[in-house]
Amino acid sequence: MKYKNIVEGKFIERPNRFIAHVKIDGAEHVVHVKNTGRCRELLQPGATVYLEKSDNPARKTLYDLVSVKKGQRIVNMDSQLPNGLVEEWLRESEAAREIFGDITHIKREKTYGKSRFDLYVESEDRKIFIEVKGVTLENDNVVSFPDAPTERGIKHLNELVDALEDGYETYVFFVIQMEGVDYFTPAWNKHKAFGDALVNAHNKGVKVLAYDCKVSEDDVRINENVRVQL
Repeated sequence: MKYKNIVEGKFIERPNRFIAHVKIDGAEHVVHVKNTGRCRELLQPGATVYLEKSDNPARKTLYDLVSVKKGQRIVNMDSQLPNGLVEEWLRESEAAREIFGDITHIKREKTYGKSRFDLYVESEDRKIFIEVKGVTLENDNVVSFPDAPTERGIKHLNELVDALEDGYETYVFFVIQMEGVDYFTPAWNKHKAFGDALVNAHNKGVKVLAYDCKVSEDDVRINENVRVQL
């Protein structure tokens, strides 16, 4: 997935979930942050950030903050991106074909019961729901989800179990928005109940996938399978 009009800046502060103050070419700007999560370990004062400049000069916030440099790697933190990345991967990747076979149908935001799962896939006689989670939390080369308590995430896992019992295949797909990590594990210290729900879903047959991404200043692509440790 390509971005347009990427510029580099220095992070100053984030007064709320939706905006940040960033210095670009020596001037301070108020920018939109494309992730409402905390991301405190990423958005540190002085961090190099990458922003997409809007084509609309009348927009109140002319820039969207999409990535940040942490150490030697770039971490994409655009929470709107993972669903599109997985759809692109499903359509184009040989690795996806090995897991799901010859896919004949993909639909975004498919309703099931009281839920709306991120992706619905049909492949021959298989009917598959996929719930996608973007991962930006990293510590000592180990990545985790969530970075804050998520009752909605627990609800999704429980409903994947319900769909499984109704005859669907079900997956939770963790998109690790960086490259070169060791393994994925639930963030037990952030929300133990989510970790418990993920283990329970896995034990009942929900498949858990994690893939890292190749991330540059202006491009993000799903890359390689990452080991999951529950």
